[in-house]
Amino acid sequence: YDTPKQIRIQSVTCGCLQSFLYATIALAICCIVIKYRLHQEVDEVNSSIRTSVKGVVDASNRIWDTAEYTISMQAMNSFFVMTNMIKTENQLEQECPEYPSAKSICSSDQSCKKGSVDVHSHGILTGRCVRYNTAVKTCEVRAWCPVESMENPPEPAVLRSSEDFTVLIKNNIHFPKFNDTVLNIPPILNTSCTYNKKTSPLCPIFRLGDILKEANQNFSEVAVKGGIIAIEINWDCNLDRWFYDCSPKYSFRRLDDKKITPGFHFRYARYYKLPDGKEQRTLFKVYGIRFDVLVFGTGRKFDAIELIKNVGSMISYFGLVVTIMELLIRIGQCASCGKSPFYKIYNRRKYEILPFSRQVIYVSYVDEPYVTLIQKPLKTSLQHTEGTIVESHPVKFCDADSCCNSEFNENHDNEQYELRQPLREGAHSPDSQKWCFCGKCQPTEKYHEQLCCRRKEGQCITTTHSFQQLVLCSDTLKKALLYKYPFLILTDANINKELRHFAYKQYIHWSFGSFDLEDRAVVPNCCRWKIRDTYPKATNNYIGF
Repeated sequence: YDTPKQIRIQSVTCGCLQSFLYATIALAICCIVIKYRLHQEVDEVNSSIRTSVKGVVDASNRIWDTAEYTISMQAMNSFFVMTNMIKTENQLEQECPEYPSAKSICSSDQSCKKGSVDVHSHGILTGRCVRYNTAVKTCEVRAWCPVESMENPPEPAVLRSSEDFTVLIKNNIHFPKFNDTVLNIPPILNTSCTYNKKTSPLCPIFRLGDILKEANQNFSEVAVKGGIIAIEINWDCNLDRWFYDCSPKYSFRRLDDKKITPGFHFRYARYYKLPDGKEQRTLFKVYGIRFDVLVFGTGRKFDAIELIKNVGSMISYFGLVVTIMELLIRIGQCASCGKSPFYKIYNRRKYEILPFSRQVIYVSYVDEPYVTLIQKPLKTSLQHTEGTIVESHPVKFCDADSCCNSEFNENHDNEQYELRQPLREGAHSPDSQKWCFCGKCQPTEKYHEQLCCRRKEGQCITTTHSFQQLVLCSDTLKKALLYKYPFLILTDANINKELRHFAYKQYIHWSFGSFDLEDRAVVPNCCRWKIRDTYPKATNNYIGF
């Protein structure tokens, strides 16, 4: 299991700010869950509609009841109420002049092509030009005569009093997921009630004039040419037993455009048989209001899985706290121009530099408690090149490879004298290099090999018992090798090579700690040659380290 590294800042201000941000986001998530009801499962409504229109009016010397002014519609969930009409009576199938229009007006028979039909014509042309009245001639057609006049509908409307009609709307809804059925009619219905948005918002009986008023329309104006009105029923149901709420909300609006071809009309005819066997009809061009009942809505019910899923998706919002805190730290760093010791320590602890340049190297000195990163090209000895501190010096040589040393100290009481006695500090030779401060380094012309184990003058690390036992002792190296590589076979041909390479690694691990820096860490000149002298190569030509 891997977990990210974190930096803890000991600051009351930062801690309080972080707690405030976490609390704010937690509160925001709770508000979002409650407001948008993300703790509930949702189901769409299934609906059926039934309507019943009531009303009687005396108009045009006749009584108009429900059978007269309500005409069944082919559209689902719709009903139609007639408000105006143009009636053409006593039509017979015969020849007669066409109603005057730009295409039907003629001056001679040549203007009327026999057998032709126009989409706006009432019949088929006979090829004759006849007089329609004393003022105009039109092409004769074979049609239901006399043809319908193209005049505008009567104004005011014939059935303008129909605004006092009422309609009862029965709406059954069902939520399949929750197996729940609801009706918009209360168990005890007051049949004398009429819908009012404020006083009776749940009454399912609607006055037609009030419907158009709620839709911001004038009934008398709409009644002349008709129109299309939507009755919208919105169900937003909470089906949880402890917060049950499922009642309809009604709204109204006009669907047809008032400016572009407004209105709604159609034609139908009533047919009769004359005594002579001929068929006669009365044609009605009917204007009226079509009411479309539109039902939509959702049902919601608590669901633990839905809550976990939605809350889980919003937990990522807590990541904003880290972003905000990092942003504030960066703003503070910019404000202080990076001179504050806090920001220097923060950057050193926060980021581990892992460059890809081959000129990047790491060095460690025995008299300094940290590892130094050097990124620039070397223009002088590695010893004198300035670098960047990347980490405090870790615990030295504390892993499994060093476990064999305790056993070695117990079982080898007769080890050579020089390994058991403190070694004398090496003198600083006047012939030693300027970059050498321990007096044990070998001369070299290569800048990257000009590195001493120390920053200041003092005892060389190679003269200590620790170096002798941990890096040079063959028994220690063999046991550590076999501990790490159990199947390694050490022979006379390869023993020096294996021990020499492992001694390099032992020193790097000891000096640099737990860093995986074998490829970029530089072993000091004195240590490198001490290891080479202890485990020499037959050809005496060395590469690397």
